[in-house]
Amino acid sequence: MHRSLPNECPPRQGRWPLIAASAVAAATLAGMVYFGIPQSSVQAQQKTDPGIVTPFGRAPLSFADIVDRVRPAVVSIQVSSGGASVAKNEPKSPGGDKFNRGGRGGGRDLLPDLPDDHPLNEFFRNMPKEFRGPRPTQAQGSGFVISPDGYVVTNNHVIDNAGKIQVSFDQHNKYEAELVGTDQRTDLALLKIKTAGKTFPHVKFARSLPRVGDWVIAVGNPFGLGGTVTAGIVSAQGRDIGSGPYDYMQIDAAVNKGNSGGPTFNLDGEVVGVNTAIYSPSGGNVGIAFAIPAVTATDVIEQLKTSGSVKRGWLGVRIQSVDEDVAASLGLGEAKGALVNDVTTPGPAAEAGLKNGDAILSVNGVRINDSRDLARQIATYSPGTKVDVKVLRAQREQTIPVTLGTMPSNLELAKAEPPGRPSQGPEATQLGLTVSPSKDGVMITDVDASSDAGQKGIKVGDLILEIGGFPVTGAEDISKAVREANKLQRKAVLLRIKSGSETRFVAVQLKRG
Repeated sequence: MHRSLPNECPPRQGRWPLIAASAVAAATLAGMVYFGIPQSSVQAQQKTDPGIVTPFGRAPLSFADIVDRVRPAVVSIQVSSGGASVAKNEPKSPGGDKFNRGGRGGGRDLLPDLPDDHPLNEFFRNMPKEFRGPRPTQAQGSGFVISPDGYVVTNNHVIDNAGKIQVSFDQHNKYEAELVGTDQRTDLALLKIKTAGKTFPHVKFARSLPRVGDWVIAVGNPFGLGGTVTAGIVSAQGRDIGSGPYDYMQIDAAVNKGNSGGPTFNLDGEVVGVNTAIYSPSGGNVGIAFAIPAVTATDVIEQLKTSGSVKRGWLGVRIQSVDEDVAASLGLGEAKGALVNDVTTPGPAAEAGLKNGDAILSVNGVRINDSRDLARQIATYSPGTKVDVKVLRAQREQTIPVTLGTMPSNLELAKAEPPGRPSQGPEATQLGLTVSPSKDGVMITDVDASSDAGQKGIKVGDLILEIGGFPVTGAEDISKAVREANKLQRKAVLLRIKSGSETRFVAVQLKRG
C-alpha cells in the first residue's frame, strides 16, 4: 500500500503486498501502569504476578494480571458520518497477498465476510444473537487512553472523514470524542473525550524499543468484539511495509479487522507500538502484524496535542537509493547515498541549486545510507531549518546550504499537476476516481469511498499504468477506455495500478446512472 511519494519518500524494493486494514500490534505487559491505582495496590498486584525468572529473563505463566491492569485504558472506537456508515472498507487482495491497513469494520452484520466453505463459518453462525444481529451502521476500530483527562490515540485511517466519533470502555461507558489532530504519514490520530470533571484509566508509552523475541500483548476491538486480548512476541524490528519512510515493528500476536489503532504492550504495561497493519493473503490474521513503534508515535502525538498537526521539513526532490551499479557509475566506493531523480519546482532544493543526478551523501554531517534514510533525516527537521547538503556532482563533492520547506500533504503532492496537461473527462467518475496527469502516468487524487475502486483498496497517490490492456499516458486514455467499455456493455474495466513499488491488476466496476 505504499506509494512512491514525489518527494523524500523513495520507491520501495521487494515490498510485500499491503492490506490496509486494522492491524493490532501485539502487546504484552507485566509491569506497572499508572492510572489512579495506589502504589501499595500496584505492589500487591505485582507480588501475585505469576511467572518465573530464567537466565534469559522473565517468563510469565499467565498474562491475566497484566491484562487486568491495562485493559481498562483500551477503548473501542465507533465512527459515523451523518448517520451513515463511513465506507472505508478493507481493501481486498486481488488474487494475491496484500498488506491490509484499514482497520475499521463496516456493514450491517458483525460477522466477517467468509467464504461458504470456510471452517469458521459454522462457528460464527452459532454465535449469540447479540453478536450476530445487525449492528449500527458505523465503522469500528480501537484506541487507548494516554492521560487521565481523556486523550485517546488511534490510527488516522480509523477516523478519516469521520463526522461523529464515540469511544467505548465497555457496554455501559460510552463517550463522545472530538478529533484533536491527525498525521497521515505515520497513520496516527489523537482524540479527546468530551467530558469534564472525570478521570480515566490510562497507559504510558515506552521510551525504548523492545527486543526481538520479547513478549507483547495486543488489546483491541476485532470484528467489533471489544476487549479482545492476544499475546505473542516481537518478530522483527525495522520493517519497511511501503508506507512512507518510517520503520515498523512486526509482531505475531493475532490482530484482525477492527484492531487498528489499538496498543501493543510490553511486560511492564507500557505501550511499545500502535497496531496499524497486517500481512495477509486472505484479509485475516496469519501471524504477521505491524505496529508504529512508541518511539515514533511519542513525538507525533505530542505535536498533535500541542498544535493539532505535525510539521516536517521538506527538501523537494524525487530520490532513489544508490545501488552498486549506480555507485560504480558515479565513482563512489560503496553503495551509499540517495540519487536525485527529479527536483520539484518550485521547492527548497530547486531554489538552493540541487540538480537531477546529484548524489546526496550527507545532511549536516550525518551520513545518508539510502533514500529512506534521507527521508527520515529531513523529516526530523522543522520547516525553515537551514541544512548543509553534501552532494557528489560531476565527480566532485560539494556542500549546498538548503532552507527546508514544509512537507505538503499527500493530496497536495498528488494534485501538483504539470501545466499544459489535459484534465480528466467525465468518464473517470464512473470508476469513482479523480485523476491528475503525472510524469509517471496518471495519478489518483481522490477516491469515492463508496465506489468499487474505493472498496478494493485503490487510494490517493496510486498510479494508473494501464486500463483495458492499454498503457495510460494521460487522462484521455482513461476516458477512451471507459467509453469503449460502455459501448461493449461491459460492467467493469481492468486497471493496472502501481502503489509504491507494488504493481497489481484490479477489475473496477463502472458506476451507472
